[in-house]
Amino acid sequence: MGRMRLPILLLFASALYAQSYEFVYERAPFASCHASTLLEAKNGDILAAWFGGSREGAKDVAIWMSRRTANGWSAPIEMARHDDTPTWNPVLFRTLDGVTWLYYKFGTSPREWTGAYRSSEDDGRTWSEPKAMPAGLLGPIKNKPIVLPDGTVLSGTSVESYHSWTAYAEISTDQARTWSRSGPITHPTQPYGLIQPTLVPIPGGVRMFMRSRNIGRICASESYDGGETWSSAWETELPNPNSGIDSVALADGRLVMIYNDTEKGRSPLNLAVSHDYGRTWKRFLDLETEPGEYSYPAIIQGSDGDVRMVYTWKRERVRYVNVPLESIP
Repeated sequence: MGRMRLPILLLFASALYAQSYEFVYERAPFASCHASTLLEAKNGDILAAWFGGSREGAKDVAIWMSRRTANGWSAPIEMARHDDTPTWNPVLFRTLDGVTWLYYKFGTSPREWTGAYRSSEDDGRTWSEPKAMPAGLLGPIKNKPIVLPDGTVLSGTSVESYHSWTAYAEISTDQARTWSRSGPITHPTQPYGLIQPTLVPIPGGVRMFMRSRNIGRICASESYDGGETWSSAWETELPNPNSGIDSVALADGRLVMIYNDTEKGRSPLNLAVSHDYGRTWKRFLDLETEPGEYSYPAIIQGSDGDVRMVYTWKRERVRYVNVPLESIP
């Protein structure tokens, strides 16, 4: 019996540290979904939002939200709809004053977006009416902003025209109520092929990672003046098939990236960790490997230290995954 204890303990530890998967909903009043976001509420609940309708870009596409409590996920509720105009890319985050924000876009295509938002002062239970942003400002385009030590909110954003894609940062010094723009952030050989930044703090500054077009790699830039100016973008070792990414800085300083580890397609979907603020990476978990689309992820660290994420599952549902902190190398 003594010789059996170690395998049993290893099996128990493996189960204890295993990731858990669940769908945010099984049935919903729409056929297709995409571009999910998540936030841990102050009471520990998880809020998730996404856009859903008959298909991406259709006039019936609205923003939906669900709340995960100890009893599981609530039925999806509609958060934003604009007459005869699709909605896009919701982003949830909270500012230091305790206000919860839901930013999103509406318009016939990404080339004609208008930014909009709703806010909540009771942990996401009730919300203000939708409000449009000024022309030329879009708010967080796909990924959550970060809050700097002085309270400045720094957000990654981007603009897609017919001929160029360009990444920027938007800066708010009044808790996400008004914004200014810095950038553009460009690549030396493909200057207008970067969009959808994700931001993480690094010692003395901020690092930005971006989705790329015609480059084949996740690209990075950095700022050491609060996001006012940015370095020229460089290519990381992580592949990118022109698909959305997200990253999070763990409390201990490690970075975790969720991305498609391929130069073509949107499967597999993977996690990688960096111990040097994104200079080098180690892939450590394959979340999805079957054929299909697993894309547009969002990732956060929960108050218990575990890493939580949501992503598009075959354009049919939103999948939620919890990865224990102890299982990250």
